[in-house]
Amino acid sequence: MIRARFGTLRGLVRLMLSYPQLAFGLSARRQPDPAQVRRLVFVCQGNICRSAFADVAARRLGMRAASFGLSTTTGRAAHGPAIVAAHGLGHDLSDHRALDLADYTPQQGDLLLAMEVRQLHRLAADPRLGDTPRLLLGQWTRPMMPHLHDPYELDDAYMATCLRRVEQAVGGLVSAFPGARLS
Repeated sequence: MIRARFGTLRGLVRLMLSYPQLAFGLSARRQPDPAQVRRLVFVCQGNICRSAFADVAARRLGMRAASFGLSTTTGRAAHGPAIVAAHGLGHDLSDHRALDLADYTPQQGDLLLAMEVRQLHRLAADPRLGDTPRLLLGQWTRPMMPHLHDPYELDDAYMATCLRRVEQAVGGLVSAFPGARLS
């Protein structure tokens, strides 16, 4: 049950720790002015599973979107099992190419949406991004899951579960940030 729902025991523990981090203001979130958000930028570790899928899902919903990874190789293809799971949800990740943080160009109106609290801390520490609004994508899942554990190299059941959660969260962003909609 833990593998299918949370990926690993570590994923469950990190999820449980993320709730008090949010509640006590220890997550390094930086609230946006929703009226100023013009682009949703999804962030994860490798930009080959979670953030790549969120980017594709947001674009499909008519949103301005981008994604990057905190530690990846620019140009890397999406992870094979992520491509398969995305296809099962009606999305195509086959053309996705990863973008590394070093190659990301911030724009005015960007909202950074990370998958994990520790990723918010890395974004806050980056001199180029310290003032950029940043939140956890999992705040838009129901029930709220502030930690969306990395499905890379985990089983197919968890990959599908994770991407369904990402898709649900992205759907919630459409009404929360109407300025990010394409004209």
